[in-house]
Amino acid sequence: MTYRLFEGKDHAASYWKYRISPSNHLIKEVLDFLERHGSRPFELALDVGCGSGQGTQLLSKHFASVVGTDVSPAQLEVALHQATEPNITYRQCAAEELPFADSSVDLVTAMSAFHWFDRPRFLSEAHRVLKPQGCLALLNYTIEMELSYQDCCKHTLNQVCKEFYAALQPYRSPHLGQSSIELYKEAYGSISYPNKEWHECFWDRRVMPLSSYIGLVESFSSYQALLRDDPQRANRLSQDICDRLMSVMKVTSAETEVTVAVKYFYLLASKPQET
Repeated sequence: MTYRLFEGKDHAASYWKYRISPSNHLIKEVLDFLERHGSRPFELALDVGCGSGQGTQLLSKHFASVVGTDVSPAQLEVALHQATEPNITYRQCAAEELPFADSSVDLVTAMSAFHWFDRPRFLSEAHRVLKPQGCLALLNYTIEMELSYQDCCKHTLNQVCKEFYAALQPYRSPHLGQSSIELYKEAYGSISYPNKEWHECFWDRRVMPLSSYIGLVESFSSYQALLRDDPQRANRLSQDICDRLMSVMKVTSAETEVTVAVKYFYLLASKPQET
């Protein structure tokens, strides 16, 4: 079953403003895997569930053509508005019904989206469109991000963050279980390709204003579910967390920059030459 979320215009705008995309180093891990098992030139990359297009843009300098797909018109409208590279295009379609020919795509990727797809149908469709020796890359990160700030007790800071995540846990989609990582492990086990890799703990650190960290958490499905259920409670929660973090940091502005450590996990798989 496919789960359709994140489709409102406000949520799409929030995605573009706050959602993070994989680092260049992580993208290089994907490209190195593709090159080890395939060959250049890299012609076509397909970014499925692309949202507002941050990840799609990262691929543009490595492929002759990059196509981002999503079911949400609002997300694609934002992606199109932000598109700057001439080799990027966007298509509205379901992840399980990709409008591409058999064996035509060098890279199929889904960045923080695969867990919302009808997973068996998507994997079958990805197999269909991938060229022999083409690569499937499924990436995601956990909500349990860690903050650090100069001359500040990291443990105390992250205890506040953990309370934020715990308050959102009851609003987490039952479809995801306790951790979406299990859905990716299950997919990894189901892929019969002989050349595949599983990576569970890749920490990506970036500096951002504290307000952007709060906005990032607010973009998650669990916070959005709380926001729909009780807007006042949702707003109070994020404001309280922000105030407490500023207190621990001994600062007065939410625009103060913090280091946010994000834990990624991902799988890579290369379609065999003969299938």
